[in-house]
Amino acid sequence: MSKKTLSGKRIAFLATDGFEQVELTQPWQAIKEAGAEVVLVSPKKGEIQGMNHDEKADTFKVDKAVDSVSAEDFDGLVLPGGVANPDTLRMCEDSVSFVRDFFKQHKPVAAICHGPWTLIEADVVRGRRVTSWPSLKTDLKNAGADWVDEECVCDEGLVTSRNPDDLPAFCDKAIEEFAEGKHAEQTA
Repeated sequence: MSKKTLSGKRIAFLATDGFEQVELTQPWQAIKEAGAEVVLVSPKKGEIQGMNHDEKADTFKVDKAVDSVSAEDFDGLVLPGGVANPDTLRMCEDSVSFVRDFFKQHKPVAAICHGPWTLIEADVVRGRRVTSWPSLKTDLKNAGADWVDEECVCDEGLVTSRNPDDLPAFCDKAIEEFAEGKHAEQTA
C-alpha cells in the first residue's frame, strides 16, 4: 500500500444498487486509512445494495445524493464495478455529468471492472489507455480508448483495473494519484 497521505482530501465513491461490494469496500478502507474523507454518492437516496458477484451482499448508507453535490466538492472519484451499478449510473444524467466534471476539472478518477461503462457514457475515454473487465473491451475501443489487458493502468490521472484480483494495485495507484492531485492532461 502506498504511504502517501491523503489528509485533507475528500474522495467521492459513486455507486448505486448492484455494485461489486469488494470493489467499493477495499478501496474505501485503503483511501480512508491513507487519511482521506470518503463520501458515498448515489442517484439513489437511503441505502444501496452491494453484490458478491451475482448474490446480494450488504447494504450501504448513501451519504449524498448525486444531484446535491459537485465535482468541485471533491479531490477525486472512485467508480466501483458490478454489472448493474454502472449500467444504471450511465442512464442517470446527473451521474454522468458528475463523472465528466472530474475530467473537466483535471481531477483523478479510478474505475475498476465494469466501472468504465460510466466513463464511456461521459465521453472521457477517447485517446486514453485503459483496462476493464474483458467484456467491456469492444465498448471501450468503440468509444476511442486504447484498451489493454493489464492489472492496473494509469493514464494522466485515470486509473483503471480489471477485476477484484487487481484491487491491491488499483488501491495503491488510486491513492498515489489522489495524493498527486490535478493532472493538466486529465480532460473531458
